[in-house]
Amino acid sequence: MTASLTMIGRSIRLGRRNLDLVIMAIVLPVLMMSLFVYVFGGAISSVQSYVDYVVPGIVVLCTGYGATSTAMSVADDMKKGVVDRFRSMPISGAAVLTGHVVASLARNAVATFAVVLVAVLMGFRPTASIGAWALALGLLLLYVLALSWLAAGFGLIARSVESASLLGFAMLFLPYLSSAFVPVTTMPPWLRAVSEHQPVTPVIETVRALLTGAPAESGWLALAWSGGLLVVASGWAAWLFGRISSR
Repeated sequence: MTASLTMIGRSIRLGRRNLDLVIMAIVLPVLMMSLFVYVFGGAISSVQSYVDYVVPGIVVLCTGYGATSTAMSVADDMKKGVVDRFRSMPISGAAVLTGHVVASLARNAVATFAVVLVAVLMGFRPTASIGAWALALGLLLLYVLALSWLAAGFGLIARSVESASLLGFAMLFLPYLSSAFVPVTTMPPWLRAVSEHQPVTPVIETVRALLTGAPAESGWLALAWSGGLLVVASGWAAWLFGRISSR
């Protein structure tokens, strides 16, 4: 526990000092939301209030930026030999990755708060109860944990910081193929099939339903996707780290 807390503090301090990470994790999602609401929102007539529709998608998109930052941070530690130095110390290998994952949670929490705050200024009016807010935040936490562990694995196998950012491209791209910005019913049949059978869409639909007071019909599917991804990603990252440590 002491080692994990030390690594968490280290990762948070490194992230706070890295202006690029701050911009990517917080400022960029806010700019993206402004772009979709003010530039594209007027042309989208399939939803009644576009700002209420798009905010959950932007929040989930934030997690992709945060996860990519995690992959780059882990890859940077690998490239500089920091992980090798940690392996020579009497600390758990899991603590090293845990530090990066928890720092990712902290970045995403700040980014989510910033997005929701700006969205309220734009006219976002959620009707969720306290319980619904708690469920939405719990699902987002589970999804961020899963993506962060997956990103940590990408960071371990990346040969450079730049390649780590490319490996995280899928996590940034999937929300654009989901119901984040437009309903899946407006998509061509082949693209609708892709959108309906990937993890991002049920997560967004569930968060959107919880915040707007609608039935969360995709709730169990979102939990299954997020929980399954967390188990697989954390196990894969731990196996990779153990394999590296045994060399």
